[in-house]
Amino acid sequence: MVSFGHGSSLQEDQNVLIDQSKDKRRLSKWREYGSTGGDSTGDTCPTCHGIGRIPRGQENQLVAVIPCSDQRLRPRHTKLYVSISVAVCLLTCALILFFLFPRSMTLSPVINTSVLVYFTPSTVEMKVTNVLNITNENFVSVQAHDMDLQALIWDTVVGKIKISNVTTVPPRSEKLITVEIPITIEDIGLNGYCKSVHIRIHTLFLHLQMTMKVFYLGHSEQLSMDTFQYIDCGTNSTIPRPT
Repeated sequence: MVSFGHGSSLQEDQNVLIDQSKDKRRLSKWREYGSTGGDSTGDTCPTCHGIGRIPRGQENQLVAVIPCSDQRLRPRHTKLYVSISVAVCLLTCALILFFLFPRSMTLSPVINTSVLVYFTPSTVEMKVTNVLNITNENFVSVQAHDMDLQALIWDTVVGKIKISNVTTVPPRSEKLITVEIPITIEDIGLNGYCKSVHIRIHTLFLHLQMTMKVFYLGHSEQLSMDTFQYIDCGTNSTIPRPT
């Protein structure tokens, strides 16, 4: 008798050998984990388990290793970008220094607008009105405050005035302020000189000393000025007198 069971068993063994040969050829295309050549000696890659593909769902959990010779690690125009960045930074710093660098403030006399004279039995009272100019060379506003002004005749103080809040000067501009100085002359000789009807000219040499504080760009600065004027203490005068 002929046994057919033996033939079917042989056919199954051949099919198994063919499947194993296909698997080997498919896996031989991928290098095993740890191998550097074409040989298959080494450990199986724990990421893809030897199949050469990343399992789905693990794309955001894995890190790709890029060789140092990869062009993505060598961006083009690097020197150009660095040079442009440095130039922009230097230009920005230069502009900041140019606009915010503190510049000088100037306090100067403009004109003596009027002198009003009042006689009392023992004194001569006067009100001297002056126009002052404050020049701001900065690119920011400047606050002027605490102005101290005193008037002297022959080194004798005859009048004082203090103004706490003077004015605010806009950037790159000038501003005029009017100051009225009260003067009292108590000296007997000067009283007789100013009240004498036999003297046609009653001129006095007035010395004005001024100090003023200005605040800008986070710091305070003090301005000072001395000016000399001729005033007539004999009669009222509203004629402008240049300093």
